[in-house]
Amino acid sequence: MPMYDYACRGCGHRFEALVLPRSPATECPVCEKTDLEQLISLCAISSDTIREANLNGAHKKAAGQRNEMQRDEHKHLHHHFED
Repeated sequence: MPMYDYACRGCGHRFEALVLPRSPATECPVCEKTDLEQLISLCAISSDTIREANLNGAHKKAAGQRNEMQRDEHKHLHHHFED
């Protein structure tokens, strides 16, 4: 799908937009003006190694959040029974 990066000349907001052949003119989501500068975008590269690294990172982040929630619950229980 064709994603393009834009900068609004009116308010300076930067954003990306999906542009299809029959799409209306792209406008800034902040000020709704159509005076936009199309920016040069970096290409997205995907490989099995990159996907695996991203998945491992997501798993580590989720595990960290689970551990933090368990610690908070444990602290809460200790505080509750100390009273």
